[in-house]
Order: sequence, then structure tokens, then C-alpha cells
Amino acid sequence: MPAYVVFMRDETLDPVEFQEYSNKVDASFEGHEMTPLADYGDLETLEGDEIEGAVILQFPDMDAARAWYRSPAYQATAQHRFQGARYRGFIVAGL
Repeated sequence: MPAYVVFMRDETLDPVEFQEYSNKVDASFEGHEMTPLADYGDLETLEGDEIEGAVILQFPDMDAARAWYRSPAYQATAQHRFQGARYRGFIVAGL
């Protein structure tokens, strides 16, 4: 069953670091089966605090999503995201 990685950007802290993350993140998907479903498109908050943006990525299953997130390539890239913005993120199993 598919799994979805969801990131919600709450606040940009350092635009330079965030741009570095944006420049490098695509390379982290190499060797990982992933389909982008949403990528900072038009956004309407229905409930809760406003967010700056959201990303939804589909992976074949929970293990594949975890493998990408925990991969050395993504973890090295994610350091720029951690410095560049405050995020919330999770993996959820699909139906």
C-alpha cells in the first residue's frame, strides 16, 4: 500500500539555506521510487495555524518512504532545510 511523506513549512528562517535545500533535494530521490503529488502549489488553510507551503510525496510503501528520508543523501540535504525553515513532517500509510 502506498505511503505519503507530508511536509508543512511553518516559517522560513534563512532564505539562503532554504534555497540551498531546494537546489539539492531532487538529487536525493535518485534510486528511490517517488511520485510528487503536491509541491508548494496554491494553498488554503482550512483549520489550524497558517502554513507557508506544503509538499506531498508518494512512495510505494512505508519502508520505501523511510528509506528515502533516512538515506545519507537526504539527511545531508535536510540539514539545509533544518537551518532554512521550521517544518512539520510525517509519513502516513495510504489505502
